[in-house]
Amino acid sequence: MADNKRNNKNNNEKMTVEEAGRMGGEETARTHDRDFYEEIGRKGGEATSESHGREFYEEIGKKGGEATSDSHGREFYEEIGHKGGEATSDNHDRDFYEKIGKKGGEATSDNHDREFYEEIGQKGGEARHNKDDDDNNRRNKR
Repeated sequence: MADNKRNNKNNNEKMTVEEAGRMGGEETARTHDRDFYEEIGRKGGEATSESHGREFYEEIGKKGGEATSDSHGREFYEEIGHKGGEATSDNHDRDFYEKIGKKGGEATSDNHDREFYEEIGQKGGEARHNKDDDDNNRRNKR
């Protein structure tokens, strides 16, 4: 079939847009290196950024997140969370964690009332009590 297309081209038939695009892409790949593709990618990203607003990025981010969620299970998210936690731990010190902990505590305080804290305190106390009981039961079985 490719031979027929070549023969037809020799008979003054026009090339399809698809054929021209494929041939142009193949020629560009032969004549350009990685730096070229990085540069045009950067320029394309800048142009997209200038012509689209926040909503555009929110929409494509949401679509990407949904696609990822549809194609990956819990193990995937556990693995990337673990890797991210390790990378963060390697790159930050105690002061960093104190600052983000304080910010998180302030945000929680701004968004919750006394009843919320009573409820989580009760749950924490019950969990601690149950853990202590489990520990005592294990010691007594030895």
